[in-house]
Amino acid sequence: MSGSSAVSGAAPCRFAHYFVICGIDTETGLEPDELAGENFEESPLKRTFKSKVLARYPENIEWNPFDQDAVNMLCMPKGLSFRTQADQRHPQFHSFIITKEDGSRTYGFVHTFYEQVTSPQICSAMQTLYQMHNTEHASANPPSSSSSSSSSMDSLASSLDETDSPTSSSPTSSSRADSTYDSTRDTLYVSKALCLITPMPFMHACRGFLSQLYRAVTAASAPPLPLESYAYNILYEVPLPAPGRSLKFHGVYEPIVCQRPGLGELPLADFPLAEAFSLLGVENLVQVFTCTLLEMQILLYSQDYQRLMTVAESITTLLFPFQWQHVYVPILPASLLHFLDAPVPYLMGLQSKEGTDRSKLELPQEANLCFVDIDNHYIELPEDFPWFPNKSEFIQELREVLLSFGITDNTGAPPRTRSSPSSTPSTPGRERKTTAFRQLEDDGRNGNLAGEELTVLELLQGNATLERLQALTKRTGVTVARVEALRAGVKPQDTEEQRGRTAAEEEELRNAKLNVQLREVFASRFTTMFADYEAFVIQSAPDLESWLTNREQMHNFDKASFLSDQPEPYLPFLSHFIETQMFATFIDNKIMSQWEEKEPLLRVFDARIDKARLYNVRVPSLRSSSYQKCSILKECVQAMEQRLMKIDHTAIHPHLLDMKIGQGKYEQGFFPKLQADVLNTGPTNNKKLIKASSFSLIFSKYMQDARSLGKNLRQPKLSDLSPAVIAQTNWKFVEGLLKECRLKTKRMLVEKMGQEAVELGHGEANITGLEENTLIASLCDLLERIWSHGLQVKQGKSALWSHLLHYQAREEKMEQQHGESPVSNVPERRKSDCCVAMLSLHVSLFQDMRHIQNMSEIKTDVGRSRAWIRLSLEKKLLSQHLKQLLSRQALTRKLYKRYAFLRCEEEKEQFLYHLLSLNAVDYFCFTSVFTTIMIPYRVVIIPIKKLSNAMTTSNPWVCVSGELGDSGIMQIPKNVLEMTFDCQNLGKLTTVQLGHDNAGLLAKWLVDCVIVRNEITGHTYRFPCGRWLGKGVDDGSLERVLIGELVLPSGEEDSGRGCCTPPLQRSPSQTRRISITSLSGRGSKPTSAQIQEAIGEAVNNIVKHFHKPEKERGSLTVLLCGENSLVAALEQFFHHGFKSARLFQKTVFVWDFVEKAVAYMESADQMGDFQETAEPLGMTCQSLCRYVNAINSTPRNIGKDGKFQLLICLGARDRLLLQWLPLLVECPVILRMYEDTALLRDRTAVNALIGVLETLHDFPITLEALLVKGIDL
Repeated sequence: MSGSSAVSGAAPCRFAHYFVICGIDTETGLEPDELAGENFEESPLKRTFKSKVLARYPENIEWNPFDQDAVNMLCMPKGLSFRTQADQRHPQFHSFIITKEDGSRTYGFVHTFYEQVTSPQICSAMQTLYQMHNTEHASANPPSSSSSSSSSMDSLASSLDETDSPTSSSPTSSSRADSTYDSTRDTLYVSKALCLITPMPFMHACRGFLSQLYRAVTAASAPPLPLESYAYNILYEVPLPAPGRSLKFHGVYEPIVCQRPGLGELPLADFPLAEAFSLLGVENLVQVFTCTLLEMQILLYSQDYQRLMTVAESITTLLFPFQWQHVYVPILPASLLHFLDAPVPYLMGLQSKEGTDRSKLELPQEANLCFVDIDNHYIELPEDFPWFPNKSEFIQELREVLLSFGITDNTGAPPRTRSSPSSTPSTPGRERKTTAFRQLEDDGRNGNLAGEELTVLELLQGNATLERLQALTKRTGVTVARVEALRAGVKPQDTEEQRGRTAAEEEELRNAKLNVQLREVFASRFTTMFADYEAFVIQSAPDLESWLTNREQMHNFDKASFLSDQPEPYLPFLSHFIETQMFATFIDNKIMSQWEEKEPLLRVFDARIDKARLYNVRVPSLRSSSYQKCSILKECVQAMEQRLMKIDHTAIHPHLLDMKIGQGKYEQGFFPKLQADVLNTGPTNNKKLIKASSFSLIFSKYMQDARSLGKNLRQPKLSDLSPAVIAQTNWKFVEGLLKECRLKTKRMLVEKMGQEAVELGHGEANITGLEENTLIASLCDLLERIWSHGLQVKQGKSALWSHLLHYQAREEKMEQQHGESPVSNVPERRKSDCCVAMLSLHVSLFQDMRHIQNMSEIKTDVGRSRAWIRLSLEKKLLSQHLKQLLSRQALTRKLYKRYAFLRCEEEKEQFLYHLLSLNAVDYFCFTSVFTTIMIPYRVVIIPIKKLSNAMTTSNPWVCVSGELGDSGIMQIPKNVLEMTFDCQNLGKLTTVQLGHDNAGLLAKWLVDCVIVRNEITGHTYRFPCGRWLGKGVDDGSLERVLIGELVLPSGEEDSGRGCCTPPLQRSPSQTRRISITSLSGRGSKPTSAQIQEAIGEAVNNIVKHFHKPEKERGSLTVLLCGENSLVAALEQFFHHGFKSARLFQKTVFVWDFVEKAVAYMESADQMGDFQETAEPLGMTCQSLCRYVNAINSTPRNIGKDGKFQLLICLGARDRLLLQWLPLLVECPVILRMYEDTALLRDRTAVNALIGVLETLHDFPITLEALLVKGIDL
């Protein structure tokens, strides 16, 4: 035993590091706590007074220095609380956590009780305060009892003692206490806190130990040993249980048991998950859990500190194998409220005051906030929130686990998103809160006792065993029936122990089992989702040092390949999740595990994946999204059950210490002053400290730097709240925001450029539309956080939109005063090559705002802000607009505090520069998201004036078509070459159909191109034509389908060059026209090898198109009919060796050959030649004839080239091209119309062509309505 105690003193092996006592310092007396807010309106008993750390043992520990201010603040977050004999004075329990800058955590467990004030100075000071208060308020407003329960200790009401909350106290007593305090008549009590600080969260053991200490203080007789013995024992003689072992140590009256999971099990988590599920309901908890995974800002809100801690710890526990990487403050002291201004993801808990309504809570930023009102069981979710994969089956499985332990799911209020108008409870706060408490008291879901049982148990409060039973039952999710049974079965303790285990121990075991099973269900979801994550980890560095040095530049995880391997329903969630800091850290840990020992959570997770692979080799149905339940619920609790049944280690019993007798003598109800000299030094052989190796020190520094962003500030410094420290904290935020901006814009650029390179034929794509959307959404979130940092006064849910509105109002006011348009001084849009025909759009911040304000589809400020960001990004004006917005420095100074990011000049400049870099790539993030809005379009037709009339006497018409629909046919007014029309968003434009009715003398029209511009986004498309429209000219077409290309705005210096009509080869139709029907071979004709290569390339592009995710495919029409398309390549094939030009005769077209072949087949069919041939061949002939005749008989005035294009498209769609080709090749007409060297007469070339076209049979080719309009098949 002695050997074990020697080890127990070594640094990491002690069960508890400090024992602390906080309370009132009689030397300094009553000090108001200004930091907790002015509360002079309150009666003195309800005001906040400063508490002090009265004693701590030992003084300090080298490996865990004592942070006095933090401990004092978290032991008594609302300062001291006073009571008189008329008030309820139930002891309360809560826990807290201190996160160090390196991410390590220390836990605190606090038992708060009331002790009689014996100092006459303090009693008289309180009486004086009361006299002053009564004098001030006597005339103005008599005291009301409505606020009677808002004192700081009432709000400490732990979930254990919900029924004891002051809400249920009688109004008479509270009003009497409220009116006066008289030191001669009343007894004054003040709160005191006993606190244990431990390295691990053994909540039940610490709670048991502290409650036994309290019982020793309040019991009628003195405890068996002086209190020093018990404090010394837990500080120096009780070791931490070894992994996979259980430990028994002794409190004042009873033994306490705790156990620690083994190395292969889920890590220790002692907070009752059942309580978190009961408080929020399963569905709400899963939604909050999802927000946490996506690293949003999460604010927990409750009157009860222990509830805040339980929910926060439950959620972070369930993240296994991931870890929360950002600010984590489950209990935010009143003096640190400015911390809600932090422009980073956080998980914080805020204590609600009795009677305050959610709507009165002013939060600096809500655009990305998940607000969790624990007491009222409801949550508010951010907008655009992806669901957790298989959410409904997952919730069902959790409900089944809870039900197996007799707990039914309290569903809570349905989650609300920001846009919901009813996001604040309609009932007045106090009334609602009271009814909520009444429900809580009388239902079983929170393990609360109904009134009758409470009175019976209160009568028996002297019975120590029963008191402990009551505490345990109330803390866990037991039903009232179970409490009845317990109450009925109270027996002396020893008889129960003879039977093996007490009811309390059974309850503890049951709770621990439920905790493990619930956590296993969550862990099993991640094991399923990330079973193959290792395959996508990129191990690129030769050694740890080079990896750490280049960490930021390295790609550590192949995100695109990983996502392409996942089931479709998982993608919205996973694409967001793999961008988070917690996922990045998880992958970092994986990469580092090749050089050093695995991080514990990763080790457990990898072992699980390996085990799952042994049992269940993943089958080809990898993309299946079917739900797999957790299969190890039974065995996962066995190891823990065995540890609790058979204790592995018993610590030394508390014993008499070598100390002066008579000091700290026992006085009932008062905690004595302990002898510091005994408690400040442990056993002499326990001074060994485990020194960290120099490598691990260097390594930890590297890691802190490498794991950038959110960890700049994991926990606010609670100790020093001077302006200098607050400024330094905010400076860290500014640096963090700038770094995040740099990384985000760089990632967006690299990914997008990679994608564009692929479309140009290089490499492989590594960004999907889904991923792009995720990156843009996270940019919107970053801008919101930057704009909400250092706000003077919050207005509206979106800080950015609020700033824009202020700017708009100010500029409009100036405009009225000076009578000038706010857009007049803004430079014009960069000119493009179509600027001859079209006036350029003004660059106008206001115009873009008005477009967004006119969109009735968007209901919230957050939505408007995001839409405006997307529009500015698509127009490549985001940096310019924001620069213009911030140029009004007077407005920025009015809206923002000095330390705000937007008032740091150098950082602001760098930030705008990073955003400017996004102009290097094209985004369609506005057009592709807001698909139902009305958009004005402008159309300009540009004729070739040198060779034809600029105008035509006929009546022209146009139809514009895009990925989302078409405009329908619109008549163009005569002699007008420009028109505008409004239409529902057409998406990216693909085709324009242009035609006329051939009326009048000057009906022939040579059109160079058509230009169409989206008047909101400024995207301009050019549809090259370069051909005649008219009878008896060219191929006799009166209408043409033109394929579009996006015109990229050229730079200022290029604008001069871009103003002329582009050279002929720019236009797909023209290139084709020249190469096919040139009279004397002007321009080089392609060789047979080039033609075959072009066909292969065209088919390849169509195959690639279908291999992309559906939402990212773009236009198939361009691949079928545009430049380098299937039709273009086949036209070249058919034109090779074609005798098209005859001297003094009109030009012959390929369509003439097709028509002649069909005429031959029809005549042969009538003469009976086909009757001897095989049946399929006859059918094929009929199909070809039917299609050609249908095209010829269409009411549309398509030219011969247009008809051939249509035949190819229909043949590809209906998979008939392969059958038609042999017919055309066999037809005798070919001998007359083709030379011997023609590709069409080369059997090998034709068979190769058939082989290539066969690959298209696997894909469902659909044609745009514009192409096949009027074809009756």
